[in-house]
Amino acid sequence: MRKFLACVLFLVLLILPSWGEEFKFRQVPGDHYRILSQVVEDVYINGLFSHTAEILNRIALAVEEGESDSVKILADFQTSEKSSGSHAVYEWGRDYHSEFLRDSRGRYDIGPEFFMPVLRDIPVFPEGEVEIGDTWNYPAEEVHDLRDSLGVPLPYNFPVDVKYTYLGQIEEQGVLLEVIEIKYVVFHKAPIPSQVTPLYPIRISGISKQVLHWNREAGRPEYSQEEFDYYFDLYSGDSIEYRGVAEGRVVEAVLMDREELADNLRKDLDERGLEETEVAVNDRGVTLTLRNIQFPADSSYLWDSEKVKLDEICEVTEGLEGHDIEIAGHTALAGTVQGRYNLSLERARAVGDYLLSQGCKNPDEVIIRGFGAEKPLADNETSQGQQLNRRVEITILEN
Repeated sequence: MRKFLACVLFLVLLILPSWGEEFKFRQVPGDHYRILSQVVEDVYINGLFSHTAEILNRIALAVEEGESDSVKILADFQTSEKSSGSHAVYEWGRDYHSEFLRDSRGRYDIGPEFFMPVLRDIPVFPEGEVEIGDTWNYPAEEVHDLRDSLGVPLPYNFPVDVKYTYLGQIEEQGVLLEVIEIKYVVFHKAPIPSQVTPLYPIRISGISKQVLHWNREAGRPEYSQEEFDYYFDLYSGDSIEYRGVAEGRVVEAVLMDREELADNLRKDLDERGLEETEVAVNDRGVTLTLRNIQFPADSSYLWDSEKVKLDEICEVTEGLEGHDIEIAGHTALAGTVQGRYNLSLERARAVGDYLLSQGCKNPDEVIIRGFGAEKPLADNETSQGQQLNRRVEITILEN
């Protein structure tokens, strides 16, 4: 539900005195950075608890030349989710690409066709200096992708009036950060389309409370924290409540030398004698294709012999801090489409859970996907081709 940056928790805030400050986005063409956000929300249907969802969002932004005071932002979003009590790894949800203009005050110019980012024109800063205790308001917009949850085919947007309060400065790890409180109340009655479905939201109400920590020297957010509580009243008469917290942080993008990394991985794999493991460079990073990870038929159970192989993979990929990994499962063309997808996903999950249990990565650095038989490497008409198509791929991502 809430797919936007928020921030890591902090233990102690020391508000320092500050004279007037001017806030602006520092937007230099060629800059790249990432935002990592995590959301934990409880979902209630008609007032009854349904489930807790944990959502992980990875956002990569690149700044390009723009016009006048605005720059063009290219942004790629990846959402993933796990339900409370489920396995440790996050499961891929959707990928999004957005392009928009943003000026130094934070105002957007973005087309209506884009689902992301969710929050637009937040934050927006006033012209001139701001002193502690100053407040200002600026209209903004939320846009949500409700295709999977409620079957709404187009971006669903509604306006919000945002109130900002400048609280002062804190010092964290030798860096001065500006603290800004952001609040708004939502009450939106949506026009009912001519072809309405029972799950269409006709009224949204709620509240969002955020604390933004702004790095004035860098000219961008450092991290933020949000509490939210939203009610969606549906055309059917049912209601859904999303209640939770969100945390997020800006992370420097670490660019890899893909060819050099691939060469080093090949040498290491050869020295370890890991056969049937290939390394390839692609547009997403560097992919290790594991054809020697064996499972029982129609099962995702990992034999001890296969865990030994994964221990080697864990050691091979040690020292790659700053790069997330994607684990993808693939099957041969057998059984039903849904069955193949489920099996490929569960095998990717088994590999991901094991690597996490060995400390190879943190949970927020691993995402799993299942492709079933959608991406064959060989002809499924032969047993040799089917064997090649049954594989697990681990991609070291260019974050």
